[in-house]
Amino acid sequence: MTNPSSPAGHAVGRPTPVTNATQLQRPSGMPVHKYGRYEAVDIPDRTWPDNRITVAPRWLSTDLRDGNQALIDPMSPARKREMFDLLVRMGYKEIEVGFPSSGETDFAFVRSIIEEGAIPEDVTISVLTQAREELIERTVESLRGAHRATVHLYNATAPTFRRVVFRGSKEQVKQIAVDGTRLVMEYADKILGDETIFGYQYSPEIFTDTELDFALEVCEAVCDVWQPEEGREIILNLPATVERSTPSTHADRFEWMSRNLSRREHVCLSVHPHNDRGTAVAAAELAIMAGADRIEGCLFGQGERTGNVDLVTLGMNLFSQGVDPQIDFSQIDEIRRTSEYCNQMEIHPRHPYAGDLVYTAFSGSHQDAIKKGFDAMEAEATAAGKTVDDIEWAVPYLPIDPKDVGRSYEAVIRVNSQSGKGGIAYVLKNDHKLELPRRMQIEFSRIIQEKTDTEGGEVTPTAIWSAFQDEYLPNPENPWGRIQVKNGQTTTDKDGIDTLTVEAEVDGAETVLVGTGNGPISAFFDALQSIDVDARLLDYQEHTMSEGASSLAASYIECAIGDKVLWGIGIDANTTRASLKAVVSAVNRAGR
Repeated sequence: MTNPSSPAGHAVGRPTPVTNATQLQRPSGMPVHKYGRYEAVDIPDRTWPDNRITVAPRWLSTDLRDGNQALIDPMSPARKREMFDLLVRMGYKEIEVGFPSSGETDFAFVRSIIEEGAIPEDVTISVLTQAREELIERTVESLRGAHRATVHLYNATAPTFRRVVFRGSKEQVKQIAVDGTRLVMEYADKILGDETIFGYQYSPEIFTDTELDFALEVCEAVCDVWQPEEGREIILNLPATVERSTPSTHADRFEWMSRNLSRREHVCLSVHPHNDRGTAVAAAELAIMAGADRIEGCLFGQGERTGNVDLVTLGMNLFSQGVDPQIDFSQIDEIRRTSEYCNQMEIHPRHPYAGDLVYTAFSGSHQDAIKKGFDAMEAEATAAGKTVDDIEWAVPYLPIDPKDVGRSYEAVIRVNSQSGKGGIAYVLKNDHKLELPRRMQIEFSRIIQEKTDTEGGEVTPTAIWSAFQDEYLPNPENPWGRIQVKNGQTTTDKDGIDTLTVEAEVDGAETVLVGTGNGPISAFFDALQSIDVDARLLDYQEHTMSEGASSLAASYIECAIGDKVLWGIGIDANTTRASLKAVVSAVNRAGR
């Protein structure tokens, strides 16, 4: 039967099949007509998609200029110096240290690190200036006495700036760049002595909005003035001051410029992405694949609006692929703490490589895979006669070994209501050297699950251990259960039958339990019959908890006690006593 008001053939009460998910979408109502699309680059024979990054690019940190100027509370001189010293320790060889003509604070900072000898001889400092003569003179003056220094000059070349801000023609804009370059050279010759190895950088601002042929024309005009040659490079920085396009189009623009620049062998092509579209890291990496030589950015993506490209993520991405970033990230928490102090801004807990939670798994399936990954690596290393650090890293969900950036394994697995047996087992093995059998993992995970369902939130390793002790490990400090084992002694007759005599406390009274069997455990089950405990052995496992003569043993026993199946655990330096304690653990649990 069909509904006359329904489309023909649609049965009443049956849903209309969805053949294309887009049928569920509706126009947003947002004013999309206000925005134009980015321009594609006509480069059909592009080569960058087939390239790989096999060596680190040159790096320039702009934390002290681009990063600092974007802060709600710009850095004090002390915080600026702390950041500068951090960048030097990490290994950055090019550091943009300020905008000296913008005010006395930046000028004084540049002078202080020069006069105090804070700049290593192999580190080049860079300073930014606009293309006005009085600003250029002040900028060059700040560098007096520096060993290695670069002046970075920029002017706006994008059509919106030409039309709206400066109301100038292309020729006028190009002339600003040419005149500014000439002035930088003149003041450098006049102010800086032979002790300064001087370099020059030019940026057509905003490169990603500027017509490619015009950006090339301006850069060539600047090069005509600077005259780059062997031993006299020029840095041409092509900034995505506002990120406009996909990273692939950004790469196309760099390949086009790299192909078309004359004197390319004497040009350092620099990429400076911002993160307005959230793809700055990808844009930087693809630009390097497309021919760029250097990346400018900030630690943890500081900078205007959504920030500059994140140098930490870029460097660690290389590291995770077996490429030396030539920057030391081995103490990433110190780097993060210093950055937070200097910038007065917190790093997000999910920030790649550095956030508090980035090496942490709460999900049960993730935890199980991580635990198995660690176990497999240990087994592989042992079989090869190597350490885990000497074989290729291969742990699910962990792209790098947290230890390589100074993190401990303590926070790799954390337990909440989403966790499972694998995570709990990992905590017990990592913190207490207990390798729970699989079925015991399942049993204890249910106990923790009840705790998380009742209390909510995260269960700390301390709380997990406390719950485990309370459930499985009666002892003088935690004396629950009707039976406490003290000492035991076994004798074997000529037929191989063992007689076990155990001194114990049963229901608060001192008792001697005696039983026979084909081993101490079997004999103990027999002895328990005398106090009306009917228990049968289902499974038994044990392992040492450390190496050496004084090491402890852990025994795990699964018992059928009446209509219950329960695990027990015993820990003792004596393996037989550990086994007896494990039986008592299960029996006592049955009576709780």
